[in-house]
Amino acid sequence: MNFRHRLREEPEINLIPFIDVLLVVLIFLMLSTTYSKFTELKISLPVADTQAQQDRAKEVLVGVSSDGAYSVNKLPLAERSVGAVAAALLDAAKAGKDSVLIISADASARHQAVITVMEAARRAGLTQITFATQSSSQAGTR
Repeated sequence: MNFRHRLREEPEINLIPFIDVLLVVLIFLMLSTTYSKFTELKISLPVADTQAQQDRAKEVLVGVSSDGAYSVNKLPLAERSVGAVAAALLDAAKAGKDSVLIISADASARHQAVITVMEAARRAGLTQITFATQSSSQAGTR
C-alpha cells in the first residue's frame, strides 16, 4: 500500500484575464456616461437676457413667422423663395454689404425657414448676421 501523502498543489489565480474584463467594462461605462449627458440636455430657445435694442441705420430686420412667412423691415413678402428674400434684402440694405441682418424668428418656426433667410443673405452679400431673442423675464409672461 502506498501511504505517502501527495503534495497538494496550491490553486493559482490568474488575475490578467480578470483585469482585462474589468478594463473593458470600465471603458464601456466611461463612454456611455459621456453620451448620456447629451440626452439630458434640454434647450429652450430663443430666450436670452439682452440689452435694450438700439436703432441703427445699417440694420435690416427679417421676421420669420411660425408658418414660414417672411417680412423684411416689417413689410411682408408674398413669395417664400430664396430669390425673393434675397431681392428684398438687397432693396432693404441701405448700407450695402456693411448692413447687419437681424433675424427675428418665432420659436416654433421651422429650421428650414431660418436657413432660407441665411442663404438669401449670402446671395445678397450680407455677412453680418445676428439673431433677435426676448429676455427671460418676457418669456415667463407668455
